[in-house]
Amino acid sequence: MVDLSLLLWAAVPPLLLLGYYYCRMPFAPPLLKLLMFFIVGAISGFLALRLEWDFEIVANSFVGWHQIKRCLATSRFASTLLGTALRQLVEIGPIEEGCKLAAVVIPTYYLQRKYRLLHSTVFLFAIAVSLGFTAEENWIYFFHGTASVFERTIGTPVHAMFSAPWGYALGIYISSKNRLNRDKKFIFRAWLNSVICHALVNILSSAWGYSLPLRFLSYGLFPFLLWMFWRLEQLLRKVQGKPVITLISDRTIQRRYWQRSLVLFALVLGGNAIFGLFILVRTVSPLSPSKLFDTDILWFIVSRFLLNLFFGVLAWGIYRYLRHSARRRYF
Repeated sequence: MVDLSLLLWAAVPPLLLLGYYYCRMPFAPPLLKLLMFFIVGAISGFLALRLEWDFEIVANSFVGWHQIKRCLATSRFASTLLGTALRQLVEIGPIEEGCKLAAVVIPTYYLQRKYRLLHSTVFLFAIAVSLGFTAEENWIYFFHGTASVFERTIGTPVHAMFSAPWGYALGIYISSKNRLNRDKKFIFRAWLNSVICHALVNILSSAWGYSLPLRFLSYGLFPFLLWMFWRLEQLLRKVQGKPVITLISDRTIQRRYWQRSLVLFALVLGGNAIFGLFILVRTVSPLSPSKLFDTDILWFIVSRFLLNLFFGVLAWGIYRYLRHSARRRYF
């Protein structure tokens, strides 16, 4: 019997995020249609799981999948990392992004026969499908007890961030009056970008279980996620008809490199500030409430929180400085 509490924890955070994007989108489609795409996205998640299972069976039967992954390098840890990268790039990324893309394309094909679909509508359909996929994935993790509610909740927007490029490209193609061949190529390139980003996030997230120095790769995860969230917001502004936010504004090469360095520094600071808070919550969550007020533990919590808050505020200050510089130049 399905545990109702697990089902709610799996579905409610993605549904709330879908409602947030629905409220932000002008001329949004009816909410019932979005819920339909959300359900189709959840179904595509089960389909992706089945295809991944079948892929593993076929690959192991015909080409010795595990042997290939083990023979990629002589170093045991490097072999593990390269094997993980191969699996993510060849199996996980293409199958999951392909299922999500199909879950948007197939219903949209029938809807466009009756309605003139806007660019923003198709983009919102892609977000709905991705969040439905997330709900299915949440339930699988909760059912098997392999992730906590906090871990899955903080990762709620990740699949939407993966799929944003091809959702944007698909919206351009479907909403265009003259559908050109280059727009189809744009969809494929955007989908391939999503596959690579999907694989890279999974590789970085698994690096925490490796030995040094590969473990340091995990510190690139949250800065990369922060950049993908920024990209999602930029694409959302485009489909809303708003100008994108400019951070690199100077015209001289030296100054532009300086501003790019500041952007990268802000991503590293901000991403790892979030990462630090994430680790802090994971560390103290098993403790009983009474233990949290012990002097040593309380000092540990406060000091780590303030340290990560300082880095986060510093990253925000760099961001505001770059925005102010761009406004001063253009306005």
